[in-house]
Amino acid sequence: MTKALWLQNSLMLAPLIGATGSLVSALGLWVMFIVVTSAFGLCMNALRSRLLPATQLSASVLLAATLTSCAELGAQVWSLQWHQHAGIYAGLIALQCVVLERNDFFQSPWRERWRLCGLFGALMVGLGLLRELIGYGTLGNHLPWLAAATHADWQGWVLTADGGLRLATLAPGGFILLGLLIAAWQAWHRPPPSH
Repeated sequence: MTKALWLQNSLMLAPLIGATGSLVSALGLWVMFIVVTSAFGLCMNALRSRLLPATQLSASVLLAATLTSCAELGAQVWSLQWHQHAGIYAGLIALQCVVLERNDFFQSPWRERWRLCGLFGALMVGLGLLRELIGYGTLGNHLPWLAAATHADWQGWVLTADGGLRLATLAPGGFILLGLLIAAWQAWHRPPPSH
C-alpha cells in the first residue's frame, strides 16, 4: 500500500469511528460526504485546466473549505440536533477532499469513485447500525432528526428494555467493533490450507 493511500485511509478512520455511534449520525455524515465530494469533484474538474499547477493546492483547499462550510450551515438549518452530534466530523470532509484531489481520485473513472464512496458509506452505515444495536438496544433512534422534525417523540424501535452495552457507542467500542469486523472478514476470506 502506498504512502498516499495510507494517509487517505487513515483520514477516513476518524469519521468512521467518531460519527458512527448511531445509525442517524453515520447516515447523515455519509450523505454530507457524498454531496460535498461530488460538488468538489465537479468544480475542480472545471477549474483544474484553468489553474496553474502551483495554485491548484490553494484553490482546492479554498473550494473544499467553502463547500464543507456551506454543507455544515445547511445541516444546522436542516437539523440542529443532528449537527450537534455529528457536526464535528464534517470539517474532516474538506481535508479528505484535498487529499483525494492530491491523489488524483477525481481523475479516475466515475464508476470507480462511486464504488469507493458506496463502500465507505456501507461501512459507515453498517458500523453505525451495529453500534446502535449493541450500545443502545434500539434501531433508528433519533431518525426524525434527518427529516428535520424538531419535536419528534419517536425514539426508534426499542429492542431491549434496559438499553445495551454503552461501550459500543464510545470511540473505544468503535475501535473494538471495527477490529472484530476486520478479523471476521479476514477469517472468512482466508485461503484453505494446502494438504
